[in-house]
Amino acid sequence: MEVKIASVSALAPGEMMGIDKQGKSILLVNLNGTFYAIGNICMHQGCSLDGGTLTGEKIECPCHGSTYDVRSGKVLQGPAEKPEPSYSVRVQGDAVLATL
Repeated sequence: MEVKIASVSALAPGEMMGIDKQGKSILLVNLNGTFYAIGNICMHQGCSLDGGTLTGEKIECPCHGSTYDVRSGKVLQGPAEKPEPSYSVRVQGDAVLATL
């Protein structure tokens, strides 16, 4: 199901935000005008990724340093072993829509 999760104007390039929508915790990232959405809860011990450090397309968990690719949710560095869920995102006008 596709739902609006944010406004384009709410997130400048290079920024991220955590969003709770339809029972899911989502990390939305604007990479140079392209939006990506992955799970916001680290698969290692449940910390919120939106409190972490975004460097290019990588998000580092603030708790134990697991690093994920925000474009795919893939684990780049442990201790996490499972990838984050990844959500399809598109922009329509000022709305950022995701398929949840």
